[in-house]
Amino acid sequence: MKFLYKIPGYILLLFGGFCLSWGGLIIRSFEEASVWQILFIRSFFFLIALIFFLLLIYKKNTLNIIKESGLPGLLGGFVLSFSFVAFVVAMSNTSVANVVFIISTQTLFLAIFGYFYLKEKVSLIGFISIFLALSGILIMVGDSISSSSFFGNVVALAIPLNFAFLVMIIRKNTKVDMVPAIFYSGVFSLIYGFFLAESFHFTKHDLWMGFLLGVPQLALGFICITIGSRNVESATVGLLMLMETLCAPIWVWLFLNEIPPLSVFIGGTIIILAIILKSFDKRNIKA
Repeated sequence: MKFLYKIPGYILLLFGGFCLSWGGLIIRSFEEASVWQILFIRSFFFLIALIFFLLLIYKKNTLNIIKESGLPGLLGGFVLSFSFVAFVVAMSNTSVANVVFIISTQTLFLAIFGYFYLKEKVSLIGFISIFLALSGILIMVGDSISSSSFFGNVVALAIPLNFAFLVMIIRKNTKVDMVPAIFYSGVFSLIYGFFLAESFHFTKHDLWMGFLLGVPQLALGFICITIGSRNVESATVGLLMLMETLCAPIWVWLFLNEIPPLSVFIGGTIIILAIILKSFDKRNIKA
């Protein structure tokens, strides 16, 4: 797996976004598993894949690397685990397009949290971008108030919010290694799934879906993004991560004929425009 470090960052980011984009389709493809069973099986395979990766990269130092992350790594993993839960719950309660468009606002929530938590100034471009993104979210969420997808849209908001919390923790503890935090998030989400799942009986099909969801979709996606972000400008990272936002609705449209309402595309378009506008912000720094 060390060959991943030799691949250009922008290619890894595009591929990572491509991997993550399959999450909605895979969750839709489970036969019998409930939301909490899906969370459990996804977390189980994710942890196996991540431990395998850590052992390949760090070898005998794996445990030391995890221990050295200390309380910040543990807290970061705890925060990120709620994003894992929110992703499965949201994908099961609203359209895939809604979820991925809302997730794409994480870059803008970072600017908001940075202003209040790190006292970082927000430029005019940043302010306009935030206003546009929030307008896009309001269009999508507001249109779903009278439908069953409202709950899923609200839960989806927890994903970019928790990611922003995670980045604030990392920014306050610059020596924290991101990988142990991801490891802890897998442990926490596995525990949630273990206690909340109705049973641990899975069909062969659902086991296969769990493997796809935990290994190539989540583990490989996160690993590629983590490595790729190291030498790519943060503004470029945000743009390249739109690969997930653009591809995810296409997969469920092609394979499941899931077509969200017009308000989703209007709100989503506004959000994407906001992120593109934010990429021109001179306050963007290297990741």
